[in-house]
Amino acid sequence: MRMEIAIVGASGYAGGELVRLLASHSSTEVTVVTSRKHDGTPLTQVHPHLAGFTDLVFSNPDVGGIEADFAFLAVPHTAAMRYARPLLDRGIRVVDLSADYRLPKEVFEAVYAVEHTDWFAAPYGIPELRRDAVVGVPFVSNPGCFPTGATLAAAPLASFARTVVYDSKTGVSGAGDNPSAVTHYPNVGDTCTAYKWTGHRHLAEMRQELAALGSEARCYFTPHLLPVNRGILTTAHILLREPMEQEEVEGLYRRFYAREPFVRYQPPSLSSVRGSNYCDLAVEVSEDRAVVVSAIDNLVKGAAGQAIQNMNLMCGYNEDDGLRSAGVAP
Repeated sequence: MRMEIAIVGASGYAGGELVRLLASHSSTEVTVVTSRKHDGTPLTQVHPHLAGFTDLVFSNPDVGGIEADFAFLAVPHTAAMRYARPLLDRGIRVVDLSADYRLPKEVFEAVYAVEHTDWFAAPYGIPELRRDAVVGVPFVSNPGCFPTGATLAAAPLASFARTVVYDSKTGVSGAGDNPSAVTHYPNVGDTCTAYKWTGHRHLAEMRQELAALGSEARCYFTPHLLPVNRGILTTAHILLREPMEQEEVEGLYRRFYAREPFVRYQPPSLSSVRGSNYCDLAVEVSEDRAVVVSAIDNLVKGAAGQAIQNMNLMCGYNEDDGLRSAGVAP
């Protein structure tokens, strides 16, 4: 029997990616796709690239009317806290793609400037680093897209680092599907713009995950907007506590990720990972400085793909089920 899936907030980019990827999953079937705005509208009118793969229609049930075995919360920050516990109380397992459960309550409230009305501790779902905490649990908080690429870049060197500076370039889909001046084509095309230079809210997750890896390194982050649809290219400048050799560090990375199905040690580029759940990365060392570059698709490994990877671990499926696709270069 196939596990029935509800996607709450399925009209956005991450929701569309969940439907696309789960169409090839061997053991699941998406049966509920919700949207307040598009209630009663065929899903393919909003996601026309999925025509021929689904005949789902958007609905707008209250939380008690969502009937499924598993739910993905692809809703805005602060909205997931209204869904999580009621679904769990009904025995529905959940992956939350919002930020509502990624941080301790007091940190979340400080970063997002809003009261958390129903906080509880949840596993932070980077499978490569937290697999044991994810297997078999009923609820997982899916990491942010920037912290995923950044943390995977730094993790093998976390205990050797004294300072980590992340510089990330992202595609415009990371801003969501609502038009704004920031994503208006004349303001994005043919340029590259830094934003939230010192205060991006994903920095809290990055610092949290370095600390979880046993690192006492200082951590800083600046994002930039690129005129591309998808992808995050992160350059992690890691200042080491003492000099290390290229061969030593490269060997460390290859061993650290040797058995990970979705991390590849190879020169990273956005085109190589586009549409896939892979993180490509490589490192170069000069004395007490290591430069690690990682590439992910922000909508897949940074959102929907990693959410499905977590679902597979939670439910005992093969970790790569529904995710066996290469990038679409060029």
